[in-house]
Amino acid sequence: MKLVVMTQPTFFVEEDKILTSLFDEGLDDLHLFKPDSSPMYSERLLTLLHEEYYNKITVHDNFYLKEEYKLKGIHLNDEVAPVPKGYKGRISRTCTHLELLKEAKRNADYVFLKYIFDSQTEPDRKATFTLDELKEASRRGLIDRHVYALGGMNLENIKIAKDLGFGGVVICRDLWNRFNIHQELDYQALIDHFGKLRKAIG
Repeated sequence: MKLVVMTQPTFFVEEDKILTSLFDEGLDDLHLFKPDSSPMYSERLLTLLHEEYYNKITVHDNFYLKEEYKLKGIHLNDEVAPVPKGYKGRISRTCTHLELLKEAKRNADYVFLKYIFDSQTEPDRKATFTLDELKEASRRGLIDRHVYALGGMNLENIKIAKDLGFGGVVICRDLWNRFNIHQELDYQALIDHFGKLRKAIG
């Protein structure tokens, strides 16, 4: 089972140090997600990271960065977004509907199935699927090793995702909530939690 970490949507001072520590601890799949931000800031963050980590990073925007920094791939934020003209390389997508999952998988190396569990930070953002619906999707082969669970993922529900047959989980808030970007400098609690997540996926 794969463990994907998605960045905070905003940039912050210690970010390059934390990402470097996560890579050193075994992170091999980072999604650089910085919506509505200038590509200049993403470039700056990348230049602060060692080149050996570039092939572990997927970008959600500013796709030219993939070629310029020889990154792992690009991520399209819905099921039907066209692949950029002339692009050749790894592609992942986000999918929010089970009925579109088969098509999304056909046009991507792997797919994030979104809103699996209730959001930990947005009370109004609830899970889109019931457990029975997910079990049925798994039984039909819609959920497989090419589909990663996204939304409300944490240490407690990784086992559920694993039992449903997901090929990976996408962690965001459960990790970044361990560090206050405005008040803290010590991010060891975040790194320690990453170690627990890695252990949980087996």
